[in-house]
Amino acid sequence: MESVGVLIVAYGAREAAIVDAFSRSINYKVRMYVADKQKNPFNVQKATEHVVISDLNVDEICRFAEKHADKLDFGIVGPEKPIIDGVRDTVEKKTKIPIICPAKEYAIEKSKVAQRNLFQKVVPEVNPRFKVFYPTQYRGTEEVKRELFSWLDELENQVAVKPDTPAAGKGVGVWGDHFTTREQLFEHFLDNFKHGAVIVEEKVEGEESSFQAFCDGRHLVPLPETRDYKRAFDGDKGPNTGGMGSYKDVGDVLPFMTNIDREKEVQVVNKIFEKIKGKTARNVALLGVPFYVAFIHTKDGLKILENNSRPGDPEIINILPLLKEDFVDVCFRMLEGILTRVEMDKKASVVTYKVPPTYGGYIDVFREKAKTNEIDTPVFLNQAYNLNKKYGDNIRVYPASMEQRDDQAYALRSRAVCVVGIGDNIQAAREISLEGINSIKGGALWNRTDIASKEHINKSISHMQQLRGKGH
Repeated sequence: MESVGVLIVAYGAREAAIVDAFSRSINYKVRMYVADKQKNPFNVQKATEHVVISDLNVDEICRFAEKHADKLDFGIVGPEKPIIDGVRDTVEKKTKIPIICPAKEYAIEKSKVAQRNLFQKVVPEVNPRFKVFYPTQYRGTEEVKRELFSWLDELENQVAVKPDTPAAGKGVGVWGDHFTTREQLFEHFLDNFKHGAVIVEEKVEGEESSFQAFCDGRHLVPLPETRDYKRAFDGDKGPNTGGMGSYKDVGDVLPFMTNIDREKEVQVVNKIFEKIKGKTARNVALLGVPFYVAFIHTKDGLKILENNSRPGDPEIINILPLLKEDFVDVCFRMLEGILTRVEMDKKASVVTYKVPPTYGGYIDVFREKAKTNEIDTPVFLNQAYNLNKKYGDNIRVYPASMEQRDDQAYALRSRAVCVVGIGDNIQAAREISLEGINSIKGGALWNRTDIASKEHINKSISHMQQLRGKGH
């Protein structure tokens, strides 16, 4: 069996799913060299060598790659920060190891303004109405306030306020969720504005889907649709999070989507891809997942909320366990520019996350339920792992923001661990995911109980029918 060395730049459960996909290779003996944000217990167990680089600093990642350069065939990057910081450019230049992720220039999630302007040129029909406010354009606070309020008049206050760059200021704020008065909105706006440009765009109503595609620089291979649950609490209440779970149906589309919806998404993303790719037959700077697009299906058709230049977390976790092909071969075909399709099992998958009590503000809202005496106690995963005796490959347990201390696993501050259930339909997959999640004890962890529930899916279907009725 051929031996292959892979560098994996890791952050959480998304990369544990990548590590798992490589570890299940049939055609290759895969040696994994993992540069990780923390001492993830799953990655530590599977890696040939594991190093913690807590800030995912590009130069340190590069030094780790250089140290093992003679043993590495390629690398793959999951988290956005090192992609935006140019990890691919640096590692490829210094080591010649090919890296699967977009080059710095094509990490288009680094600027929401650049994204909106790009979409306006290429696919204006999917852009919500938006206006960009640049700090250099205004002489003072009163002037920008006047122009902002005039724009709010036009959109009847129904807006989302977004900083240009990730993690600047207070982040995205939405009317009705984060503020209910113009003064609150303006305070949020100013907190972002002092860091740079701010977009104020129309708030759109509809049902969201996540579109992802593998890219070899020449071809775009769309992956099945997934649905992410951003809100912290059951019933889509509470603040937005990194995603509390997600589901994928048996086929390529979600229950509330039509095949025509899917075709439109593919057309839109292909137009953007062709524009970015340029006139060359192949643009190798676009390897990996340059398009992880949050679409929203509205009464006026398809709109784009944003695009990310990386695999989705949790959305890629729904997909990797269902690959019919060896993931190493998929990666080699990406690197060679010959990836034209990816075979998937016709199964549904459901991802449920368990998270610490401070995540999503749970401890503030449900203090009487939060098991605060368990905070910073070990988290026990073995019972969940042992469910593979019952379900085989239809259950996967991926630690995320967790670290191994001696022989125990502890939750850190973000999403701690997810369980993937795989089944012949969404509900069968959901039951397995929940059984796995409920068997994980300790660390005061909690989870949403309604990810991919029949009630939630039926609500999405009804909502979409109602919106389509409005638009026709």
